[in-house]
Amino acid sequence: MKLTTHRTVITPARPADAAALSQFHTRNAAHLAAWEPARVDGYHDPDAWADRLAAEVREMEADRSLRCVVRLTQGSPIIANCNLNNKTRGAFQAAHLGYSIDAEHEGQGLMYEALETFLDHAFNDRTLNRVMANHRPENTRSAALLARLGFEREGFARNYLKISGHWRDHVLTSMLAEDWQARIR
Repeated sequence: MKLTTHRTVITPARPADAAALSQFHTRNAAHLAAWEPARVDGYHDPDAWADRLAAEVREMEADRSLRCVVRLTQGSPIIANCNLNNKTRGAFQAAHLGYSIDAEHEGQGLMYEALETFLDHAFNDRTLNRVMANHRPENTRSAALLARLGFEREGFARNYLKISGHWRDHVLTSMLAEDWQARIR
């Protein structure tokens, strides 16, 4: 799988991306710290990423997740990532969307551009019925991005995820395949 937008290239993350993902997360540690779980020492080392990515490949092959990296051109540094996690088939046909972008590229519309193509793939090629995305209430950038993409607020979850060492509230949103199809017509 390779998805292209006007300005980006989106590919599944592979063990060969370990060093680039390590660099992305090291470069953006302060930028992403407020939105991610606390990480143990060494979590973003290239070897640790290689191990996790090998497991991710198995998860992707089993159709349980899809972890992708976003670059400006094939082979350039990673500027963002987008993921479908907790993918469930059967009667549910849903997944959780996760994403992050390099601080240097924030505010340029690149995450919107990548997610628009990624979601089209999720609904049309991966045949999901529902994609859910949750954000902390104070994360106004994510709230605006998800609203622009057409996600609808479904609820509010107190102490939903442990982020930066503390249980944090989250706004719950989702997008349905039928709404996505109506949006792109």
